Amino acid sequence: MSTRLIEIFEDEKLINKIKRRLPYMFQLAEVESSRAGKIGMEVGSVRERIIVALLIYKFGEINVETEIPITEPEVDVKLFGEPASIKTMTGKNFGGVKLIWTVDAQKAKEFRESYFPHCDIILVQIHWNDLGGFYYIPLEVQKRVFKKIGRESYIKLPKPGTNPRGVEINKEALLSLIEDTHSKRIEIKWQRTKIDFNSYKRWVDLWREDEWE
Repeated sequence: MSTRLIEIFEDEKLINKIKRRLPYMFQLAEVESSRAGKIGMEVGSVRERIIVALLIYKFGEINVETEIPITEPEVDVKLFGEPASIKTMTGKNFGGVKLIWTVDAQKAKEFRESYFPHCDIILVQIHWNDLGGFYYIPLEVQKRVFKKIGRESYIKLPKPGTNPRGVEINKEALLSLIEDTHSKRIEIKWQRTKIDFNSYKRWVDLWREDEWE
């Protein structure tokens, strides 16, 4: 059964706004999270806040719960009380989408043995200068694919001796999820725009606020 997230994909005005504004917002997130030309890990948190802000814009702040306990590791937000996970990936190939972040090989194995899909997924595929997408993968779709292919094929563990920092959804499993007829997609053309951004200006302005008091 689909949750209220499906309404995003039935709102033509909002769909057009997502197509138009999301690349700009994600580019701004990259600029804000960069130092010496390199994008920092914190960009993921900024992207997540952008998607949560979209939910608040669409459904109202009272219906979007953002203070999620750390005991719910995959849940990033709750919409009308229903949990959802927000995931982003960059590039043409569907891979690298994390289920859990950990560098501990034993914890990764324990996670695989106990994991079962438990919330909807919002997935954003960022593909600069090309086509990507904004996806909704319902919980029921995840459960069906998981049961069909099994946890060994659904979950990709980190290779021994590497440091990929997490357990991922297998590429083939992810393709099955997004291609399911009950999943939804908004196609996005990821074009960059010129952004004039100064990471210190806001803070300098705040320091100046009481100069005339």
